[in-house]
This record gives sequence, C-alpha cells and structure tokens, in this order.
Amino acid sequence: MKSITRWDPFSNFNALQQQVNHLFEDAASRGANAESGLTAWAPAVDIYETGNELVVKAEIPEIDQKDLDIRVENNLLTIRGERKFEKNISEDKYLRVERAYGAFSRSFSLPNTVNTEAISAQYANGVLTVHLPKREESKPKQIQVKVSASGD
Repeated sequence: MKSITRWDPFSNFNALQQQVNHLFEDAASRGANAESGLTAWAPAVDIYETGNELVVKAEIPEIDQKDLDIRVENNLLTIRGERKFEKNISEDKYLRVERAYGAFSRSFSLPNTVNTEAISAQYANGVLTVHLPKREESKPKQIQVKVSASGD
C-alpha cells in the first residue's frame, strides 16, 4: 500500500533563498573589486557561550594589529580590519591567488546580558578571540533548598 505524502510548496524555499543570496553576494564582490582582481572576504567566526561569558573567535591570519578595529556600540559587536596584498611580489608573477585580501567587517548583535565595560580581546596565531563577560545578575545562580525533618 502506498503512503500519501502531502506536497509543501515552501519546503525548498530556504535553499532557494540561500542560493539567490549567494549569487548576489558573488556579483557584488566581483563588481566592487574588479579593478584589483581580488575578492572581498569575511573571516570565519565561531561563537560559543560559557557560564560566565560569550566568546567570539575569528580567523584573520596575516593581519597587523594596527589594521584591526573592534568596537561595541548599541549592543552590536563590530570587527573590522584589512589584510593587505603583498606588494613585494608583482601581481603578474602569481600563478594562483585563492586567499582573499582587502577590508572586511563582521557585526554581531549582543544580548543585554553582556557587560560591555569588561570586554577584552587577544590576537595570537592568526586568531582573534573576543571575550564578552556576562553581567553578574545574568549569570546562573544555584539556590540551595533546605529541608526540615519535621515539616516545620
């Protein structure tokens, strides 16, 4: 006996939307950097949460610390920077250029639980790590329950 499967016209809508977005992003990045032949880029980012903080890790190798700008405004963390193309080798000597160069910007909305006054950042081995500590009132608290023997 065959089972009946209900057709959902929107089941593949998200995949289609992602493909269309990808096409527009590719076209925009090619148009913006057509003169240099270099592609726009956005560094890969991992974000995780511990009991005391949020941590943002971004892969940004070969970027000078002076070319990094990290700021928080209106609960929005923005990481900006630029990886410069090596000028000591002429472009016509390259056989292949796959790594992306140029300016980048990534922004992330922060929850109200972040203590923006205590944010810190470290940059080592090509990885930027931003520590976003939670406010004391937002940290989980364990409450001990006392049990009386006589039901008092």
